[in-house]
Amino acid sequence: MSVTLSEDTPLLTQYREIKSRHQDAILFFRMGDFYEMFFEDAELGARVLNITLTSRGDGVPLAGVPVKAAAEYLRQLVANGHRVAICEQVEDPRTAKGLVRREVVETVTPGSLLEDGWIAGGRNNWIVAVNGGGKADGRTRGRADDPTARPPDRLSVGLASIDLTTGEFLLETVPAGELEVVLGRLKPAEVVVPEGSDVATDPEVMRTAREPWEFDSGLAGEELARRFRLASLDGLGLGETDAAAVGAAGALLRYLTGLKPAGLSHIARPSVRRSAAHLWLDEMTRRNLELVEPLRAGAKGVTLLEVLDRTVTPLGARLLRQWLLSPLSDPVEIGRRLDAVDTAVRDPIRRAALREALDGVRDLERLAGRAAAGRAIPRELGALRDSFLRLPAVRAELEGLCGEADGRSGGRTDSPPVRPSALLELLGELDLLADLAALLAAALTERPPAALGDGGVIREGYDAALDESRSLREGGKQYIASLQQRERDRTGIPSLKVGYNKVFGYYLEITNAHSAKVPAGYERRQTLATAERYVTPELKEYEAKVLGAEERVAEREAELFGALRDAVGRAVTRIQQTARVLARLDVWAALAEVAVANRYGRPVVTASFDIVLIASRHPVIERMMPRETFIPNDVRFDPAERVQLVTGPNMAGKSTILRQIGLNVILAQTGSFVPCERAEIGVVDRLFTRVGASDNLAGGQSTFMVEMSETSAILHGATARSLVLLDEIGRGTSTYDGVAIAWAVTEFLHDTVGCKTMFATHYHELMQLPERLQHARNLNVAVREAGGQVVFLHRLEPGGTDRSYGIHVAELAGLPRQIVTRANAVLRTLEGEHRVVPGTPGPDPDPGQLPLFVEAPPDPALVELRSLDLNALTPLEALNRLAELQRRAGGPA
Repeated sequence: MSVTLSEDTPLLTQYREIKSRHQDAILFFRMGDFYEMFFEDAELGARVLNITLTSRGDGVPLAGVPVKAAAEYLRQLVANGHRVAICEQVEDPRTAKGLVRREVVETVTPGSLLEDGWIAGGRNNWIVAVNGGGKADGRTRGRADDPTARPPDRLSVGLASIDLTTGEFLLETVPAGELEVVLGRLKPAEVVVPEGSDVATDPEVMRTAREPWEFDSGLAGEELARRFRLASLDGLGLGETDAAAVGAAGALLRYLTGLKPAGLSHIARPSVRRSAAHLWLDEMTRRNLELVEPLRAGAKGVTLLEVLDRTVTPLGARLLRQWLLSPLSDPVEIGRRLDAVDTAVRDPIRRAALREALDGVRDLERLAGRAAAGRAIPRELGALRDSFLRLPAVRAELEGLCGEADGRSGGRTDSPPVRPSALLELLGELDLLADLAALLAAALTERPPAALGDGGVIREGYDAALDESRSLREGGKQYIASLQQRERDRTGIPSLKVGYNKVFGYYLEITNAHSAKVPAGYERRQTLATAERYVTPELKEYEAKVLGAEERVAEREAELFGALRDAVGRAVTRIQQTARVLARLDVWAALAEVAVANRYGRPVVTASFDIVLIASRHPVIERMMPRETFIPNDVRFDPAERVQLVTGPNMAGKSTILRQIGLNVILAQTGSFVPCERAEIGVVDRLFTRVGASDNLAGGQSTFMVEMSETSAILHGATARSLVLLDEIGRGTSTYDGVAIAWAVTEFLHDTVGCKTMFATHYHELMQLPERLQHARNLNVAVREAGGQVVFLHRLEPGGTDRSYGIHVAELAGLPRQIVTRANAVLRTLEGEHRVVPGTPGPDPDPGQLPLFVEAPPDPALVELRSLDLNALTPLEALNRLAELQRRAGGPA
């Protein structure tokens, strides 16, 4: 659609006034069947969307997209990091006096999406507000020599996170230095900060600045209490230390209210996340262990999430992802989750029936949220209805599992009865939503259409007025259809036909060959190349009846559908509660399914220091190998042997063992069974895993700098309750530098932090550390040499090893035989003489160039010792020469 604008037109004045209030957004200005963009917006939109940029005689640039196709164009703009303000015509152009009134009804940003299908069902779409300020209690550092030691208080940061698609609302307070870890866990689509804030955020994530006063905790507290009808914030579990988080919540709600003027009624009461209740996983650990995303982009089947995710609902998939990224640290709560999984493991028949009942449940949180926002389409309400009708079957299977947990259904007897508290709680929280199910079942047709305008939304017999209008419409259509045969008989024109289009309505079409037979009462309406179209008084009368009835049907269906959508919207809190119940059931049933299929065992999770893993396996790698070929390993950490140094050749499996220890701990603290014959897990508060090497050239960091930065983060963040898994420290610099750093790091973790540590290394010098460190021991990954070949046993054994077999691995990788042979020769020379070139080092080729490292002059005693001809000395002469050398070296006379 094209429109001519000039500087003084009322339309352009209206546009400019609206645009002035949304200068940071592309304005989609509704004009009939198109959204038009003008000026800079048009140029930007045309470039991003690859559409035609036009202009009229006045030179105003414009570009437009059809309203019916706007969703896809909008998605492209938002995906490219742009805000889009949707300006609609808010009055009927047919009844408007003068210029049609327009208003921005919504602003769409990456963090405020509500459109169906734009976001993967298995992950949240968080928008996070960050508010610095206040003091956070210092976290116990837990030094080995002083468990009560605490660092000084540090500035805290408050975060408020909302997923508009599900209504979830989280508040969290963390030390300022750990903000990056939290943002890495949430992966927000948008971050809201105070104007002028120096908070560092991902440059690829949209950053929105708001006025600092909007983050005021006092104003925010009043807003939260008013919105959620609370006498005080105590009911949310918020205290004085949460002031920054409360301020962030107020700013975020104010911002979202501006984006969605229609309201945010589906936002749930905020829940408070306490860091101390969860296992802390930094970005480095999440990445190295490939918890939810692969190290190599596009790789499939390599993440822990892919192994575990046998959920059958989007609700469960999202919750499982949340649990994996934020495991628990309370043994009691972990035990409750394990009880639920154990119950499902014990009863395969009910587990299968429960999963079958859940399988047809759609994304209740997002569908209910769209209904509350007034955006649900008929097909989505139909999906809600079908989901609600499955709830009685879900409840029946849940009741059966609760009976199994009580021991009434028999089953396994090789372990004590489990406590059914978690399942019983779900039984009490599960709202069957029977009233909504009955309402939607009575009102909606079996398969509602996607669009309300397509008709056929409301079931026949639900509303008498609608049925009457439909009857009139159908009767008129039938009469008009019969009119065709009657007119053919009356006029003798066999090709006469009745047709309809939106411009001319109903008509009688007669070809030019029969124009002489047209009756006198026919009124010409349209001329075609080969035919004429006519109307009659009778046809116009029934046309009015049909079209009038059609309009009344559409209006009544829209009215009834709106009432249904409102009813669902008013019940959004109940639906969200039921959705949370279904999500947990889905996750527990999925974890049970994985445990049975992969032969996992239930871990014993305690508050002790020890970790014992008997016949532990890597949950991802074992799935990629033929059954029974993965070599399991035993691992034990206790106070007496809390630091373990692992040596062994390349490709022996050191990194795999480190990773499987971390994954087993995460699985256990998530509440899952683990790939072990027996597992005893003393909960850890923080898990650090540093594996591999990478650089950050864009940030000016070499591979070694990245390695040292990551190591520094571990040393500053680990506590006595942490688990640290290190694979090669100091490999990015010279050998002696690297050994020195690795030695000092190990000493610090042993002496100062006192945490559980496994350190895989090729620095064989570190095998001396257990002689110096009381609570350290050596391990090695075994190999065997036979007939010149090396066999990797992938088995962890006591003791160290001084062989790396790197040249053998290079040969396996395909290096030319000539290079392998030469490398072996060089290795033998280095091991025997420490030099490859025979003789003493030659003179400096450039005496004027100062050496980087100045070598000390040779010791005269050593020079004399090397010059002795032992075969020519008598025993007495040798004794005298030795005494003289000892005297010169400062030994006893």
